[in-house]
Amino acid sequence: MTRQPSATLVVVAVLVAVALASPGVGAAATVVVPAAAVLPAQPPPPPPPNPGDDELERSRQSVQDRAAEVGRLTARLAELDAQAEQLQMEVAGRNEEALAARDTADAAGREAETAAARAADARAATEAAGRAVDDARTRIDAFVGDVYTHGLDLGPLGLLSRATDPQDLMDRARLTDALSEDQAAVLEQLQQARIAQANADSLARAAQEEADRRRADAEQASAAADSAVDEAVAAADAQQIRLDAVHTERTDVQSRLDAAENADAGLRAQRQRYEAWRAEQARLQAEADRRAREEAASRVAQEPAPSDGPAPRRTGSAAIETVIDRAMAQLGTIYAWGGGNSRGPTRGIRDGGVADAHGDFRKVGFDCSGLMQFAFAGVGVDLPRYSGNQANAGRLVPISDMRRGDMLSWADGGRTHHIAIYLGDGKMLEAPYSGASVRVTSVRYDGLNKVTRLL
Repeated sequence: MTRQPSATLVVVAVLVAVALASPGVGAAATVVVPAAAVLPAQPPPPPPPNPGDDELERSRQSVQDRAAEVGRLTARLAELDAQAEQLQMEVAGRNEEALAARDTADAAGREAETAAARAADARAATEAAGRAVDDARTRIDAFVGDVYTHGLDLGPLGLLSRATDPQDLMDRARLTDALSEDQAAVLEQLQQARIAQANADSLARAAQEEADRRRADAEQASAAADSAVDEAVAAADAQQIRLDAVHTERTDVQSRLDAAENADAGLRAQRQRYEAWRAEQARLQAEADRRAREEAASRVAQEPAPSDGPAPRRTGSAAIETVIDRAMAQLGTIYAWGGGNSRGPTRGIRDGGVADAHGDFRKVGFDCSGLMQFAFAGVGVDLPRYSGNQANAGRLVPISDMRRGDMLSWADGGRTHHIAIYLGDGKMLEAPYSGASVRVTSVRYDGLNKVTRLL
């Protein structure tokens, strides 16, 4: 059959070819070495950071908490804004009231000043009338006294002193009386004017007192309005301080929310990049598995057809490759608990637990020990069905000495629960668990307790 040479065989062949081509050695043999056989495989790119589910959940919760806090503070800001607007309206109203009170006080002040001027004029007029009456009375009294004491020779009536008879004297006396009566009438008129001026003065003083009272009341109302403005302004200022404080807090929380959202977006972007990387690696692995499966199946198909009995027992590196090819040809075959035997995959059986939950009893596939039976049956090794017995079916070697083709087994509490084939370079081939398929993966050293060599 045709089989790809291993890297070790290729290196040996190259060394032999070089030795044969050296001087003093016989004719050089021509050795064709595929380039791919001597070039090391390129390792896959390292995975991008993959944040854990707990980290993503904490990040999401942090974003939700910050968003809830921002929402609460936003509602609080709206409430404080409404209160601040109401207080500003109150300030404006108080200002208007203060302006109206100031206008009233100013008008009252002007009225008081006008009333004071009228009262002053009335007092001056009353005083002038009094002085006029007093002067008139003084003149009349002096005139009458002089007339009765000295006759009519005084003043503008001095010509009457020339009367020639008693009748003339009586006429002069009547004239004196008439003049006295005229003076008395004038005096009466002056006295009435004085009384009128006194009444006007009294009214003017009363008007001034009323104007002063109204001005005092208006000034008091204006002062109260100014005080109300000051209180309203203080309340608005205090509200603005509260508003500014909440606004500052909201800005801080919004900043932390933005940071949390950015961090969360970064983590989720990392997860997306990791998932994309993992999907690409899975695709590449699936493609590599497909090629390996097809190549292994092709090599298995070129094996000599077995007779009716079991295959003859074989050993050596070729037998190891046959075992691995038979197992590799099953890459992607579904896991079925209790499935598989020396002839190939079979229907699984019930286990009353996990396998039943996955419906393994309805699937045709392999479990771990069934895959070992099939792989080693191709070189005449008849393995028992239970993996614990398989692990004891050959020579045990140290874990540090494991080599390609050895069986690896894992135990828990001394009981073997899993078995696989070692491929070399830290890789193994296994039928892992319900819900999975036959695959190539890295060796899991945790719980690994036996290495069994059959070939």
